[in-house]
Amino acid sequence: MHSLTLDTSNRDQLAASFEDGRWIVACLCAAWCGTCGGYRAAFDALAARHPDKTFVWIDIEDQAEVVGDLDVDNFPTLLLQRDDTVAFFGPMLPDALLAERLVQAQAELAPEELARLAQSTAERRDWQRDCNLQTLLRQAS
Repeated sequence: MHSLTLDTSNRDQLAASFEDGRWIVACLCAAWCGTCGGYRAAFDALAARHPDKTFVWIDIEDQAEVVGDLDVDNFPTLLLQRDDTVAFFGPMLPDALLAERLVQAQAELAPEELARLAQSTAERRDWQRDCNLQTLLRQAS
């Protein structure tokens, strides 16, 4: 299994993953970014090791109506979300082992701890408001 590349034909499939309570691991990138192109194979391999999660590759230019005004400063940028809670949003070194540790650490958190952390800093509260992929998908529909 590899990651899903978000396009207009499979947005409903991604939205259904939220309904199933699955972790969403999204990589936001751009087709012109050489670093992202090189990272794609590692991201797909990570997806294969975590079939219980939905991995999605989002080209921020092709999917501008979904990502909207998300502040993507560097590539690749990862977004980890479960249900309505954004657990992480930020640039990530293109290192598969680092991404693996991040995914595992977030997935091990109890729902109560995830909710507490989501409100623990101003930055994380901003993620809930601005980076919620489930909300962004609904708004783009």
